[in-house]
Amino acid sequence: MSKKLTKKTNGQMTTDLEQLDPKSHIIIKGARVNNLKNLSVAIPRNKMVVVTGLSGSGKSSLAFDTLFAEGQRMYVESLSSYARQFLGRMEKPEVDYIRGVAPAIAIEQKVNTRNPRSTVGTSTEIYDYLKLLFARIGRTISPVSGEEVSKDAVEDVVDKILSNEVGTRLMVLAPLMEHEDRTMEQELQLLLSKGYTRVQWKEEILFIEDLLPDHDKIKDHAEIRVLIDRLAIPEEIPEELQFRTADSVQTAYFEGGGTCILAYTDGRIESYSDKFERDGIVFEEPSANLFTFNNPYGACKRCEGFGSILGIDPDLVIPNKELSVYEDAIAPWKSETMKKWKQKLVETAMDFDFPIHRPIEDMEPELVELLWTGNKHFKGLNKFFDFLQSKTHKIQYRVMLSRYRGRTTCPDCRGTRLRKDASYVKVNGKSITDVVLMPIAEARSFFDTLNLTDFEAGVAKRILKEVTNRLEYLDRVGLGYLTLNRLTSTLSGGEYQRIKLATSLGSALVGSMYILDEPSIGLHPRDTQRLIGVLESLRDLGNTVIVVEHEEEVMRASDQIIDIGPNAGSHGGELMFQGTLDEMHGVDTHTAHYLSGKIEVPVPENRRPFSKTIKINGASENNLQNIDVEFPLGVLTTVTGVSGSGKSTLIKKILYPALGKRLGTVNEETGKMKSITGDIEKVTRMEFVDQNPIGKSSRSNPVTYVKAYDVIRTLMSGQSLAKQRGYKPAHFSFNVDGGRCETCQGEGTQKIEMQFMADLHLTCESCKGKRFKQEILEVEYNGKNIADILDMTVADAMEFFADQKSIINKLKPLYDVGLGYIGLGQSSSSLSGGEAQRVKLAYFLGHGKSKAGEHTLFIFDEPTTGLHFHDIDRLMKAINALVDQGNSAIIIEHNMEVIKCADWIIDLGPEGGQNGGQVLFAGTPEEMVKIDVGYTAPYLKEKLNS
Repeated sequence: MSKKLTKKTNGQMTTDLEQLDPKSHIIIKGARVNNLKNLSVAIPRNKMVVVTGLSGSGKSSLAFDTLFAEGQRMYVESLSSYARQFLGRMEKPEVDYIRGVAPAIAIEQKVNTRNPRSTVGTSTEIYDYLKLLFARIGRTISPVSGEEVSKDAVEDVVDKILSNEVGTRLMVLAPLMEHEDRTMEQELQLLLSKGYTRVQWKEEILFIEDLLPDHDKIKDHAEIRVLIDRLAIPEEIPEELQFRTADSVQTAYFEGGGTCILAYTDGRIESYSDKFERDGIVFEEPSANLFTFNNPYGACKRCEGFGSILGIDPDLVIPNKELSVYEDAIAPWKSETMKKWKQKLVETAMDFDFPIHRPIEDMEPELVELLWTGNKHFKGLNKFFDFLQSKTHKIQYRVMLSRYRGRTTCPDCRGTRLRKDASYVKVNGKSITDVVLMPIAEARSFFDTLNLTDFEAGVAKRILKEVTNRLEYLDRVGLGYLTLNRLTSTLSGGEYQRIKLATSLGSALVGSMYILDEPSIGLHPRDTQRLIGVLESLRDLGNTVIVVEHEEEVMRASDQIIDIGPNAGSHGGELMFQGTLDEMHGVDTHTAHYLSGKIEVPVPENRRPFSKTIKINGASENNLQNIDVEFPLGVLTTVTGVSGSGKSTLIKKILYPALGKRLGTVNEETGKMKSITGDIEKVTRMEFVDQNPIGKSSRSNPVTYVKAYDVIRTLMSGQSLAKQRGYKPAHFSFNVDGGRCETCQGEGTQKIEMQFMADLHLTCESCKGKRFKQEILEVEYNGKNIADILDMTVADAMEFFADQKSIINKLKPLYDVGLGYIGLGQSSSSLSGGEAQRVKLAYFLGHGKSKAGEHTLFIFDEPTTGLHFHDIDRLMKAINALVDQGNSAIIIEHNMEVIKCADWIIDLGPEGGQNGGQVLFAGTPEEMVKIDVGYTAPYLKEKLNS
């Protein structure tokens, strides 16, 4: 479908749509889902198509709620009636018709799993193949001698015997075994009854009857061996001899407790064992279950396969390492009841030269360790917490213990989750724990250069193909810095989406319709080109790739662009343009204006100066290379760098918990660092504005979050009819009894729990989805009742309440951060991560100017997620407003439009993973474009000079 077609009237467009072949196009006629306005469009098959437009214009409604929903529904309809009963009812999207739909696969940003056992390796299926690989060709190496552990199968011993020279004579013997319930005499009697007649004592062959009276020889039973058989190797080995030899070896193993001894007439003695043992240790034979941490057999016994245990967090015990022991650095020893533990140390410190006045951060590691272990002069922290543990029957001790507990790495498996002996099994000198702890890029290199025997290569060929394919795709989508052991729940939405994308490529489906939700989120511009290559690979396999995206590079690489608009919410939902990038020139849409350079986010005229800073010293968590980083206060700072360079580790794992513990607001484990110094007292509060949902309740929504609903309820209760009936503001709340519909309890829908089926959410029959009783809905303001108001978008509500300043003041921050299109009563669970983050930003904006002496440090994690270029300008104005109120802002970001607006840039790199974690640059954008280090500077130079 071309640009020319989109300019026609609806009637003509319909005619053209009906003439198209569903085998070559996916045809959508009259889509009316959410804010789509009878939208008709034909999407070419086996092409890469970008759907773009302002945030809230209707992109996701078209791609996910219409196309994907119909693809899923048609797939479910194709199943048997038996299978359909378990999948619940799937509603048909509100559309005239959709033709040519292929099987649909949606790859969204949301991290769907919070399973504490799910890792990158398990979610990509790589770990399943690794288990098979190590079980099939892994060699068990003894940790004592470093030699390979093996057992001797019966056939191996038989081959060894029959390979001797012709005429060789030998005896097959078994050691005499001890049994607790029998004496050695009884054991020999039992052997007689089984048919054995002779034994070897030292080098002498004796009849058992002759040995029984000789108690002295029997006492020396370690020298007694049961004679099983005597063999001589003939010129030609008949089949009967092979069977006889195998039977003799098997019997020797049975009688000798797994040991078979061959005694040759020339004096040679050979011992074989069918046990998997070496150096006095019996090892487990490699099997898939041995490497499964989700199975009790393979899981570490201490942490049960979780990799971490609930233990005492040293950072909570000693939160401020600038203090000395005398200055109460040890938090639990500050209280009146517990300071006797500190007093004992202070009184006896001179006896063993302990520096009680030296700051903890300046102490040698062995002195810090001494604080925990204690000595004969004082009881250390370990004994102190053992004491608390012994008193947990008293609530005050339980409370104190909980205050200093946190998740710590399991000391037994060191976070790898597997039982210790699983790491003894190696392929090419590496255990499975070594492999899962490698960055994916390094693991890929390891498997590409494996040195295997012909037999091993034959066994592993199919497994290795699956492993290397998946590792290659993970590396290509820019995730080479992750490890296979990384928890899925700790990934960002963008990382999780790219993992699913790599998994889809690894499975090599064809003829499908892939719908992706902003796959470039979380990617540095350097990595975007690699992502585009992966999307093109997916298309070239024979799939239709539909990408909801705002990233300029992805648009330029697409086969076709679909632009939805013109604006957001009720002012969007129309097809503004469809065609190639070249055809877009001269079109009057926000996207076209930005791509042509007609509109751009303005660069600030001046960068804010600063005098106060907070400094992180010696940060070495994950891949950070023992770096010192200074964060200026009172300005807008961006932390940049390629994916995996250490940005999130520096901010989320070190700065946020370290500063939060000083403020007493964060109870998380702090990453490895030496200290946090600088003007810490300047910061009175800290807010981490992340992309987590804004509320857990299904009744939570944006209007309640920003406290605008309180004012609206007060307004409604002030109407004349409400006063006559005695309605209070609570009557207009759907969270408490009174005016809400009691059938659905203000939800608007009812959840029907179906046995053996997915739960159904059906519109409430009593209130028809309005949430309130009929008498409450009779109260109106300017012709609208409370249900009508909740159905409005933020932008529509601002027009409707134009004369209500108190409501406008609460709603304006939502509009200012680009959320004018969301519904006032829209459930918070339906908001994307980026939208939830901007609702939180609006909440802080709505608080107005900080009080004198207050200084809040705001941390934002990629706030441009889900934002069109047009909306980034408004977002930056909102964040700058917070800074202008006397606060500080730190933004983790890849978007150059944001980076160019910063007062200060901290660039990490140069690469991701082990090759990252260094500070490449710290300074203003103008200073950064002059340097020739890292990948960020060239892209920033383009923006500042454009």
